[in-house]
Order: sequence, then C-alpha cells, then structure tokens
Amino acid sequence: MNLKPIGVVYSEYKKRGDAPRQWEGGISEIEVFKEYEKGLKDVETFSHLHVLYWLHESEGYSLSVNTPWDTKPHGLFAARSPHRPNPIGYSVVKLLGREGNKLRVEGLDAIDGTKVLDIKPYVPRIDSKPEAGSGWLEGKFRC
Repeated sequence: MNLKPIGVVYSEYKKRGDAPRQWEGGISEIEVFKEYEKGLKDVETFSHLHVLYWLHESEGYSLSVNTPWDTKPHGLFAARSPHRPNPIGYSVVKLLGREGNKLRVEGLDAIDGTKVLDIKPYVPRIDSKPEAGSGWLEGKFRC
C-alpha cells in the first residue's frame, strides 16, 4: 500500500499536546500541493469537508485504551485514540474559504506540519446518520 500526501496542515498547534479534542479544533489552513490544485474545483460550494490525515507524531498503540470519558478501559476500535496501528486522523471541518490551493477550515484537530491524505465533501444526506447510536459514550458528554 502506498499513501501519498496531497497537502499539509498549517496550524497554531505546534506539538502533539497542543492539539485540541476533535470538537474543539480552531482555525487552520490546508495547503493542497499544486499538482492536486485542479482537484479542488467546486470544493468551495460545500460548507463542510471530510479530511483524512497522517498522525505523524503518533507513537505505538494498545488494543485497550483509557479515554477522558470513562474510568474503565475500552477496545481501541471502540475509541478515538490517535495511537493506532495505522495512525490515520479524520475530521469533519467547516470550510471557511478557499484561495487557490489553500483552504481555511475550522475544527481540524491536526498539528502544524501534518500531511493530508485526502479531502472529500461532506454531504448531509449521505453522511448524516441521525439514528446512529453512541455506544458506551451515550450520556458521557454533550456535543
């Protein structure tokens, strides 16, 4: 499997400990490399985007993890820990604007220098699942 980054994140978050929780991400910029700029055509017609990125500072993983929302451990794949066998990050971000190959976004929890793997439009009719359950997180916090 070969992954090739399509861009890079510029963020006020400079190290791993600076990154906010997914729902708290501030404003960041995604620079899409020039060779992929044509792929951004019409992206500004969407209010939100899916962004997949490589968690380059993630170190190791455990199949059992503790989370901020519970005192007992849970399986890695039932949690959102950044420490994973394949450290792929994912966020739904609000698109604030586009200038050429640069996207200004809100809600990205990636640190400065993070490589972007893919960008896709968020389509509410397809992506929103109001009937989805929250599993063990039910009632743990408000979003």
